[in-house]
Amino acid sequence: MKKYLIITGGNKGIGSGLVSAYKNNGYQIISIARSVNQSEEYKEVNQIVLDLSKTEDLENTFSQIFNKIDKDAVERIVFINNAGTLGKIGRLENNSVSDIQNIIQINTITPFLLTSIFLKETQNWHCSKKIINISSGAAAKPYYGWSLYCASKAAIDMMTKAVAVEQETIANGTKIIAIYPGVVDTDMQGQIRKSSPESFIDVQRFIDLKESNSLVNIETIGQEIFEIDALGNYLNGAILNVSDYRN
Repeated sequence: MKKYLIITGGNKGIGSGLVSAYKNNGYQIISIARSVNQSEEYKEVNQIVLDLSKTEDLENTFSQIFNKIDKDAVERIVFINNAGTLGKIGRLENNSVSDIQNIIQINTITPFLLTSIFLKETQNWHCSKKIINISSGAAAKPYYGWSLYCASKAAIDMMTKAVAVEQETIANGTKIIAIYPGVVDTDMQGQIRKSSPESFIDVQRFIDLKESNSLVNIETIGQEIFEIDALGNYLNGAILNVSDYRN
């Protein structure tokens, strides 16, 4: 029996930490991202190149993925909605129509669609099924200059809770949670630190976090999220903060 991880944005950042953690624990990995990771560690990873902002390609790509998996040979399957974007930092009125559409598409519409497709494709599977949504503390706390990011992540949190309520009514329904990874040393953090104080008034706090070596590395966060997944001592639909599980 095999264990599978399907992940969006698995080629870099938090995604690469998650790929490493699950692969090291015996999972077959299917990573969906805009580009391919050429490192040695990804030789055994099934990498699918897909622009997640192109809605019309999502269902066809996912159907092909599931058609290649023998559902009767699956012990467990995990889907992680990891891909996301901070978008343009600045007050809402300073974002263009395309800025707004892009961040809502990638952070909200695409995860909603992929969650729906995963549930439909696996509804008759008898294995253990799990969806993990990588959310953010910004879903619960508003930040100046991040209105689109905060709102799009808040939508993911509520989707997580509502889908859990639905799945609890189904025999062998899918478990679903959202996780706040905290402040991780990724390209997104680099983007934040380059912000002007006018567009993001809290920028100095994030600069200080980097300078004080307070950022979590991607390998550590990947392993921590894997361990939270494996622990499983939380309600379906839970919104979890990684920092709460650290000693």
